[in-house]
Amino acid sequence: MYDGPIQDLIAELSRLPGIGPKSAQRIAFYLLDCLPEDVYSLANAITHAKETVHLCAVCFNLTEDEVCRICRDSRRDRTIICVVEESKDIMAVERTREYKGLYHVLGGSISPIDNRGPADLHIRELLTRLQDGVVTEIILATNPTTVGEATATYLSRLLVPLGLTVTRLASGLPVGGDLEYADETTLGRAIEGRRRIGV
Repeated sequence: MYDGPIQDLIAELSRLPGIGPKSAQRIAFYLLDCLPEDVYSLANAITHAKETVHLCAVCFNLTEDEVCRICRDSRRDRTIICVVEESKDIMAVERTREYKGLYHVLGGSISPIDNRGPADLHIRELLTRLQDGVVTEIILATNPTTVGEATATYLSRLLVPLGLTVTRLASGLPVGGDLEYADETTLGRAIEGRRRIGV
């Protein structure tokens, strides 16, 4: 245990996701060893991001502008919307370079344990986006967790009656994985989502 400002810094850093007490202590001492201008630069970057970044008026992705760059990009396929839980999920999909449509960020998942229901998510706004008839497919890309599955099920019940093609991301075995280490749920989904090979 340290006294005063050092302990306060460690305590604040340990509140960050994925940072335990030991990592927080290492980061705190690293920052204390840095040049003052490097620490101030980091503090300014955090402050600037907090003051200028907000939600896109269309898809609820994080952006500095009123509408994010993906929504503004005229080259994107406007007939498909990929629904994700958080903004960080967009970056994961974009890294694949396979998807060229638009996105919609829910702002979480339906989770009764966390007191978060459908009204707490950006579901109404998604339904509003569908009213012009341009969108023909919705990809439900919520996480393959209990709450992610519940959210996808809830959304599919709303969207399928609208005459849209509603798809769910495939899930199964990771590349380089061994069958003997796969859990039953993952292996079951891999069997269910199997694809035909050849002609």
